[in-house]
Amino acid sequence: MSFGQGGPFDGPGGSSSTPDWDALADESETRARRKRWLWIGGGALAALAVAGIVTAAVISGGGSPGGGPTATATASEQAAQPDDKPSFPDVSVPPPPNPADYISDPKKDTAALTPATLFPQKTMVVGEHSYPRTKSDSTKDCTAGAQGALVSSLSHNGCKQLLRVTYAKGGVAVTIGVAVFPSPAQATKVMNEARTNLKPLPGGGVPSDFCQGHKCRMATNATGRYAYFTIAGYLNGKDVVASETKAQQIARDGGSFAFSQITQRGKDQAAKAAERQLKEAQKKAGQAS
Repeated sequence: MSFGQGGPFDGPGGSSSTPDWDALADESETRARRKRWLWIGGGALAALAVAGIVTAAVISGGGSPGGGPTATATASEQAAQPDDKPSFPDVSVPPPPNPADYISDPKKDTAALTPATLFPQKTMVVGEHSYPRTKSDSTKDCTAGAQGALVSSLSHNGCKQLLRVTYAKGGVAVTIGVAVFPSPAQATKVMNEARTNLKPLPGGGVPSDFCQGHKCRMATNATGRYAYFTIAGYLNGKDVVASETKAQQIARDGGSFAFSQITQRGKDQAAKAAERQLKEAQKKAGQAS
């Protein structure tokens, strides 16, 4: 039997053919290039991912990948920072004025002193009690508004001015007197010497014989360079006795009101002095800055 010229590379029909070696080489080269590009592309993506992780670490940590958590400031950032802390002028402010000084020292107690400035209210209000004002008066001759031993006491201790004001309500009235002296010592001396009291101030519904010829309640006290007095009683001439309450109540209210008005005078003057001190301190601070 004879065989044809076929061989191991015969076609499906059994016919023989010669392989295309050039085509096979091109196909092999194409597959090799595809693999190289896949490796290159994968490496690039991996590099980008690593770079992103490093960048995120730098941003969140505030530093370089190999450094500490805080980045070093640039020259421009360093220039933006102030070299020194802000400084303020050394201006000392004196302590707040003491209101007591302004009713004790005549050099400080310089505000106008009249019944209108010391007793500006038309009604005396003490707690739940209120009494309308009926009359007011002021004199440089302190003895003109006094009676009994108080006359000589005011004179001997250098009384400069005597103010009186009367309040009345419900059939009772009180006259308040405030005497001004050069010093607290003189005011205290008058408080201790006085045995009789102020001369009542009638008017505005208070009869001229108020507390004249019948018993009334009298009291004396002092604060700062001021001595203050009260005389209280019934408008109808009834005597004030220990068991009654209305005249004694208005007498106590009159004393409390006098004290509060005098101390308020000290507070008002001290407040104005504090305002002046503040303005002076602010002015000095502005000049020093």
